[in-house]
Amino acid sequence: MRFLSDHQGVTVAVVGFGYVGSCLAATLADRGLDVVGIDTDQRLIDELHSGHCRFQEHGLADLLFRGLDSGRLRVTTDYAATATADVILIAVGTPVREDGSLADEQLRGACTELSKHVREGQLFVLKSTVPPGTTRDLVLPLLEQSGLLGGVHFGLAFTPERLAEGNALRELGTFPIVAGGLDADSAAAAAEFWQRTLGVRAIPLDSMEAAEIVKLADNWWIDLNIAMANELAKFCSLYGVDVLDVIPAANSIPKGSGNVNILLPSVGVGGSCLTKDPWMVWRSARQRGLEILTASTCREVNSAMPEYTAQLALADLADLGKDPESVKVAVLGLAFKNNTGDLRATPTLGTIAALTKAGAEVRIYDPLVDPVEAESVFGIEVSASLEDAVRDVDCVAILALHRDFEHIDFAALPVAPKCLLLDGRAYYSKEKIELLRDLGYFYRGIGR
Repeated sequence: MRFLSDHQGVTVAVVGFGYVGSCLAATLADRGLDVVGIDTDQRLIDELHSGHCRFQEHGLADLLFRGLDSGRLRVTTDYAATATADVILIAVGTPVREDGSLADEQLRGACTELSKHVREGQLFVLKSTVPPGTTRDLVLPLLEQSGLLGGVHFGLAFTPERLAEGNALRELGTFPIVAGGLDADSAAAAAEFWQRTLGVRAIPLDSMEAAEIVKLADNWWIDLNIAMANELAKFCSLYGVDVLDVIPAANSIPKGSGNVNILLPSVGVGGSCLTKDPWMVWRSARQRGLEILTASTCREVNSAMPEYTAQLALADLADLGKDPESVKVAVLGLAFKNNTGDLRATPTLGTIAALTKAGAEVRIYDPLVDPVEAESVFGIEVSASLEDAVRDVDCVAILALHRDFEHIDFAALPVAPKCLLLDGRAYYSKEKIELLRDLGYFYRGIGR
């Protein structure tokens, strides 16, 4: 059976209206498609209907509300809305448990609900990151509870989401799409759908498992690369060398199809992907008798960075004659990444916990995060302003350099004398560091 043979007037359902789902739905609606978003979170749906977008992605709110206002996009908690869709994109959360196994409750629940509304000729596309074999062994049997058969009555494909928060809307229109299908028709239909709707190149693969592994390989590489950068930063510190001098110089030689490409060290790795995908690799391999060493190693290295960053600050404060048990620290930027408000698995949590454990009084400020969510995560009320956060503090820790922080007037900040500036992700230039020192700040960066 040839699925989605007629692309005219294609309707799309996006199941899971979180960060990824909302970006997909808003973009497709903006391209003129009829899109319905489905999510079990009634509060999220109510927020959208009232004109509030909880996701901090540049341009997303405007795109979402343009779609909602035009009628090309609608949102609901009712799975019955998927019955009229030609393409169903599944973008629910797929976290891992402590042992690295997939916590499949959201995916299982979504597919069970979808099975009640499957109709012949539909194409189902899983976007959520999963261990190899999940689309075939979990999603397919659940959808076939409908009484219809995959590859016969409906199509099924896996096309991994490979977007970076903060650049997702741009990357949706530029990154190639990887597509693996249950059968040749499913793979072809998925590839053609993305080519026609987004205008991007499609990379067809022989199986859904191959496509599932592509996403894991991407994030495994990124996490491993950052782990190397973090250990390189520690190594450079042993010799008084600035790691930001070393990295661009090391990256200057060609290797393979590009150059050596060491990424940047930081306070740590966070978000919903890099912190779990290597564990999916490790667990999946172990179940088949293979011990993967690099996946667990990169996780251990990067998970230790928040504590390491806190100890850097505490050691410097002690050298400045300040008792770690009585210092005040202002943490600017709580999200796991610059220019996002995402607190999922944010490494700043570990740094703040270590500082607090040492006795420091910690204040927090981030204009991009939900203050209610932040207080719930950190157990600290978010300061009302930058000035309130830094007043009389002994250390200003910039752990996420949002645009709002790029032009801080450090001379005007009401900090305590001999204030430490801890750079967790700002990557200030040497010229900037000299200016800070001229203003009386003491600077410390990761590997700097």
